[in-house]
Amino acid sequence: MIPPPYPRAHDLLAAKVVVITAAAGTGIGSAVARRSLEEGASVVLSDAHGRRLAAAAEELEAEFPDRVHALRCDVTDQEQVERLVAGAAEQFGRIDVLVNNAGLGGSRSIVDMSDDEWRRVLDVTLGGTFRCTRAVLRRFLAQGGGGAVVNNASVLGWRAQAEQAHYAAAKAGVMALTRCAALDVAAHGIRINAVAPSLAAHPFLAKVTSEELLARLGEREAFGRPAEPWEVANVVVFLASEYASYLTGEVVSVSGQHP
Repeated sequence: MIPPPYPRAHDLLAAKVVVITAAAGTGIGSAVARRSLEEGASVVLSDAHGRRLAAAAEELEAEFPDRVHALRCDVTDQEQVERLVAGAAEQFGRIDVLVNNAGLGGSRSIVDMSDDEWRRVLDVTLGGTFRCTRAVLRRFLAQGGGGAVVNNASVLGWRAQAEQAHYAAAKAGVMALTRCAALDVAAHGIRINAVAPSLAAHPFLAKVTSEELLARLGEREAFGRPAEPWEVANVVVFLASEYASYLTGEVVSVSGQHP
């Protein structure tokens, strides 16, 4: 099935400041950055890969002058996370939205999985989401409350798939973190939600995954195809916007696959 037309902007994030981790490249993070800018936000791009980050920032800055800022950040390093939050607030005066997109995958049977492989996936995917959330929540509270966090989970947080024990455990953790953290800060008008994509097609995924596997996974989807990254980004933008003012602690499946 052919994807629908690219959506028209409606200023859903007008005057908001949005910080996005793992925003370089061609996947969901970069799609969230573009959709946020199209919806009127100023955006702080973050990524651990400096060269890709600079290229992404240059491209977006050409289209959206004075509304793009880039700060390199490894989400496994607490000092870098703190610098990201402080630098974003310094650049634009405040932070309104955090999108935790950073994650690390891989395929390995648990029989052959090393401690290092387990720790690395959990530290980037779940630990990074925790560190960034904690840092930005402290900023939200210092600003007087309000704000939104949107985490990138996965349908693998709900369902089983071979050779994905580390990634699925991390994404299930992101879901639980989302629900519990939301209750911690609801009284301050802060919302925390998550999206759970299944399969989003982009060039990097095509490089590391066989065409046969991508086709097989796409056939499982309700529309018989992978999502476009911007289709996932649309849901992120909605959750970040005031249209989702009464949603918190929720995990929204961007897929036909859910419990």
